[in-house]
Amino acid sequence: MVVRNALVAQFAEVRPQRAAAAWPGHPEAELWSGLTGIAAATRAGEPVSPATLATMTDAARKAPLAAEPFLVRGVQARLAGNESLAGQAFHAAELRDGRSVPGRYFLADHDLRSGNAADGLRQISILARMIPNGVVALSPFVASYAQDPRHWAQLRKLFRSDPNLGDAALSVLAADPRNAGLVLQLAPAAAAPGIWGRQLVLTLVTAGDYAKAYQAWRRVNDPRGSPGALIYDPGFTDATAPGPFNWTLTSSSLGLAERRGGRLHIVYYGQDDGVLASQLLLLKPGRYRFAMQASGDAANAGLLSWTVTCADSGEQLLKLGVAAHAEGSFTVPGGCAAQRLELAGSAPDLPRTIDVTIGGLSLVREPAGG
Repeated sequence: MVVRNALVAQFAEVRPQRAAAAWPGHPEAELWSGLTGIAAATRAGEPVSPATLATMTDAARKAPLAAEPFLVRGVQARLAGNESLAGQAFHAAELRDGRSVPGRYFLADHDLRSGNAADGLRQISILARMIPNGVVALSPFVASYAQDPRHWAQLRKLFRSDPNLGDAALSVLAADPRNAGLVLQLAPAAAAPGIWGRQLVLTLVTAGDYAKAYQAWRRVNDPRGSPGALIYDPGFTDATAPGPFNWTLTSSSLGLAERRGGRLHIVYYGQDDGVLASQLLLLKPGRYRFAMQASGDAANAGLLSWTVTCADSGEQLLKLGVAAHAEGSFTVPGGCAAQRLELAGSAPDLPRTIDVTIGGLSLVREPAGG
């Protein structure tokens, strides 16, 4: 008896015919033999034989706590057009094995097919925690239900109870600029923005919808700066709100840009050309004056310069070298919906490190005709 049981335990899943030979009629051997037969018939595109189904039925009688026969019965009922019976079978399978991934999947699918979105999405949330990389794998499936407003209440509840799945699903939606309003509708109001917030702003910027990107950035990050300011955080005090409408600062082999005491501290290694600090602006067509002050390594500060370029065309509107006191005017033309303000370094022939502190940034619009 011990040897026969050991043979069944060893071979039932991998070689069910050998297990059946060791112990004919054992429910485990019958169960896996039946599942193997169903898989073979499915691959061949043929109907499952009555003998295979009879084997599964016998296994279900002998092992009433096994979930697999009920899954097979549910699939049979669905193929026959009896979704109600399929739901009963899938529910019975889930009761017998709550850790069964196929059981959870078929039950979730049944609930969603039947219009019971609340239970279906709850099953998906459970399933996402049961399988490897489940949150990423199932987030597109969850996101697809956001297109129907009837599911919004259930989705909001799901996103509050399962923030990881919510963040992933909202990120899927945020990859399409047409979903911007939908994402903001479904995002939990009290929760800190996750990956979806950065994704949404980046998507809108990439699509060239800068005004909507700025609105989403303010909605997601709740920045301290005044709406409509020409430069956000010119005093370099807000390290909380991210770019691109706040400063994006570099810390790399190029150099170091950091906020320090209400000013911008720059250490530039002078080995490569590159951008040390940048921000996306939304200036209307017109003429502007930009000014700044610097202290530190004044002799080499000329290696650094401020530029303003149109975000879409790349047309340069201003280039102003860093100096103790520097200012310059530029004109934003029509069709230049957004501009990039950048502090960049230009490497000399012989690399040398410079240390500069920048403050007193100001950007004002000049009167027409001035």
